[in-house]
Amino acid sequence: MSHKHKGKTRKLVLIVGMTALFGLILNENVRMIGNSMKAGIFTGQIRSAYKAETLESDESELLHGLYAKAAVLMDGDSGRVLFDKNGEVSLPNASTTKIMTCILALENGHMDDLVNISAYADSMPEVAAGLEEGEQYYLQDLLYSMMLESHNDTAAAIAEHIGGSAEAFADMMNEKAAQIGCTGTFFVTPNGLDAQAEDENGQLRSHSTTAKDLALIMRYCITQSPKKDDFIEITTTENYTVKSQNSGRIISCYNRNSFLNMMDGASSGKTGYTGRAGYCYVGSLNDSGRTFIVALLACGWPNHKNYKWQDTKKLMTYGIENYHYRNLLKACELSPAEVSDGISASGQLYDAAYVPVGIDSSAGQGLQFLMKDDEEIDVAADYERTLAAPVYQGQRIGTAVYSVSGWEAAQFPIITTGSVQKAGFGWYCLKTAEKLISEVY
Repeated sequence: MSHKHKGKTRKLVLIVGMTALFGLILNENVRMIGNSMKAGIFTGQIRSAYKAETLESDESELLHGLYAKAAVLMDGDSGRVLFDKNGEVSLPNASTTKIMTCILALENGHMDDLVNISAYADSMPEVAAGLEEGEQYYLQDLLYSMMLESHNDTAAAIAEHIGGSAEAFADMMNEKAAQIGCTGTFFVTPNGLDAQAEDENGQLRSHSTTAKDLALIMRYCITQSPKKDDFIEITTTENYTVKSQNSGRIISCYNRNSFLNMMDGASSGKTGYTGRAGYCYVGSLNDSGRTFIVALLACGWPNHKNYKWQDTKKLMTYGIENYHYRNLLKACELSPAEVSDGISASGQLYDAAYVPVGIDSSAGQGLQFLMKDDEEIDVAADYERTLAAPVYQGQRIGTAVYSVSGWEAAQFPIITTGSVQKAGFGWYCLKTAEKLISEVY
């Protein structure tokens, strides 16, 4: 064989060998990358591409970063849930219950009512003010004791005074919860201590609520109740002195809601803890005209009492940074409605008349709604598409529903913006006479 052919053969062998070796290396790298992807430890450019495809949203990152088993961030104005983690799961809620006890007492009692302490109230466990059977206190003093220090005995005394008994007061609590819109709440005690009772269907249920319901109750307390100002005044007071009206006992109370000093605008709230419920919290914050409410259930157990503050600050910050008021109204063109038996301005019978329609949003001019910058406003128009003459301008023929992410934000009438006269008996008589006259002449 010539040297020339030998050289070509060596090159060919070398190329084939290198190709095979490269193939083996590539195959092994692909296998390793595949295994690494499964294990979540791959690196480099492939990792970047994979992360781009599976990048979690802000909501998902927040969801996984919370300690609470159930949490809700709510718009205090509309009641819309802005963030939800198991928000409709019923769980024990400990002393956050006392916001309901407080608002019921404010609405059904008087601050200067004299409350007698019973053996039942005296028997309540810690946390307690140490009330003794036979003592008397003003209702106002007991409300401060309950909301600032979370005293269980004062809650029991308040319940008996307002409801006649703790059981009757629990019925009042559940009735009020239903009126507010709560669907997963069942109250047994006025102080939130773990307990069970039969509901109206005879089923044994535990004292519990949902994060969404708890936020709704707080919303009612601070924005809707006729006693909202009194509620806020009590829950934001730093300290208060309670005095018995017959024994002379003095009880000093200090507000245990540390969140009031953690963020600007913090406006109300209530803590809670029992062995079954864990640490719970419900609180509100005002910022630039916006009201945010956070409700947390099962947010850690000892020694993690600060988890609730971390979660509350995360959720409040998320709301402040992402939700702003925007004008709810937007232009929306609607198809005209067809009108039968109509005549034109010149007196001619229409074959098919049409009247323009529009949304009467005059009552909503400047209407603001809390939403994200990327949220869309949807309009669902439901109106009569065929009408019988006469049709008058401004006649209501339907309703337009404005919604944001499935939440109904407002409703406005759909009205006619024109008119069509009716071809009635008189018109037919006139046309008949005109025809007869034309035939004569």
